[in-house]
Amino acid sequence: MSKFIFITGGVVSSLGKGITAASIGLLLKSRGLKIAHQKFDPYLNVDPGTMNPYQHGEVYVTDDGAETDLDLGHYERFTGVTTCKNSNFTAGRIYDSIIKKERRGDYLGGTVQVVPHVTGEICDSIRSVACPEIDVVISEIGGTVGDVESLPFLEALRIFRMQEGRGNVLFIHVTLIPFLRKAGEIKTKPTQHSVGKLREIGIIPDMLICRTERHLDKDLRSKLSLFCNVDADAVAEAFDVDNTIYEVPLDFAAQNVDSVIIDILGLRSGKRNLAPWRDYVDRVTNAEHTVTIAIVGKYSELLDAYKSIHEALNHAGAANMAKVCIKSVSAEEIEEKGAKAVLAGAGGILVPGGFGGRGVEGKIEAVRYARENKIPYFGICYGMHMAVIEFARNVLKLEGADTTENNPDTKFPVIHIMEEQKRIVNKGATMRLGAYPCALKKNSQARKCYGKDSISERHRHRYEFNNEYRDAFEKSGMALCGQSPDGILVEMVELAGHPWFLAVQFHPEFKSRPVEPHPLFRDFIGASVKYGKTK
Repeated sequence: MSKFIFITGGVVSSLGKGITAASIGLLLKSRGLKIAHQKFDPYLNVDPGTMNPYQHGEVYVTDDGAETDLDLGHYERFTGVTTCKNSNFTAGRIYDSIIKKERRGDYLGGTVQVVPHVTGEICDSIRSVACPEIDVVISEIGGTVGDVESLPFLEALRIFRMQEGRGNVLFIHVTLIPFLRKAGEIKTKPTQHSVGKLREIGIIPDMLICRTERHLDKDLRSKLSLFCNVDADAVAEAFDVDNTIYEVPLDFAAQNVDSVIIDILGLRSGKRNLAPWRDYVDRVTNAEHTVTIAIVGKYSELLDAYKSIHEALNHAGAANMAKVCIKSVSAEEIEEKGAKAVLAGAGGILVPGGFGGRGVEGKIEAVRYARENKIPYFGICYGMHMAVIEFARNVLKLEGADTTENNPDTKFPVIHIMEEQKRIVNKGATMRLGAYPCALKKNSQARKCYGKDSISERHRHRYEFNNEYRDAFEKSGMALCGQSPDGILVEMVELAGHPWFLAVQFHPEFKSRPVEPHPLFRDFIGASVKYGKTK
């Protein structure tokens, strides 16, 4: 029988509930427990797939093709446990399911209400990942206590605890302990009010995780324990770490957060083993090299838009004993100033995924700059399209070559819409999504990176390489080094005679882990470090 941990947040948003949930998952897994992760988001979109990155940040894609919240990336990177479509539920998805049931007549003419129908649907969603093989289900509730949107979820958690029994459910409240610099004081009152809001709903936290920039002394912990009705040893701090977010689990371990959880839930576990994790943090802390990677994107000022790419670069840096300095570059700035002026000093250039025409010419110029100056280049999804277009225009001399996504009337549509996408009208969850196999060409750079002939990677796209141009590209030096097993879809391209120039249709960043960096990112950083040493 699975046990359940619910993580809520109070005072302000962006406190790091996702990192907290992921860190707790890692600690429990390190003690031999089998875990599953979930994220509940209170917004009414069915999923974040159609949301603007400025609204939501990165859309994280699972193996089974779900477009999900970026916190699922934290869960997978920290624990190595693969998430799925039942790992992320939104209020929109909950209500969509209820309305479909009502239209089918499943409620037998009864009045559909928030309680018990919405709360019941939420409870069923929590149980969707529970099974005899899972020891602990960790569910993060998005938003902040006090938000109107979160009330049905919190009410559902209250009911869930009654149904499952108190010994099987644990509530962790992540909260802010502000420090007033002028007064020189740490204040606990916001946390007291936040916990009070939970208690009004009928939820009493079993544990507090306190985000703070000042360490909490014994007196402050005792005060929080007294006024929030939480045992003193169940008050932990989430102190701002110095080098990497991957230090957070080590800080939690030093405070025995996992031991407290195991005791409260009555779990049986082994001894904690964090040796590989400590080794990773040591590599980050004691890097021997420094390399600058320019990410040329549409959302250069929005770090969360490329969250998994940033993390994958850092994983690869540690594998190469290198500190990766990420230079976020606006593609439009390259259009204004030129690639050389903006990208000078970069050891490697990466063009990430994206949609739409804004900044496209700047991305294409970035590819050209990397190709002509032998700078390591890595193109991801849209970044592969840009590489193909640049090669078509400047090597094959196909003037005006383009993608039909931005120029439907181009004379040379080297990138065009996939055949099965032509009849699709709805935008949500209709792209080519999830994990697909890919066969690698022998003796290719891609084959050397992976060390095997066949791989599986996650996709999120509607457009593809136009097969009418296969021969022209290969004859001119761009190898189609990765293809679908049936040979129909081009999944990877690389350049002969270039130190490291590789572009992929899929999103390898979703499968990179701190202790197991993705091979493409690992070798890209390796090549970038080598390039930097020659300058």
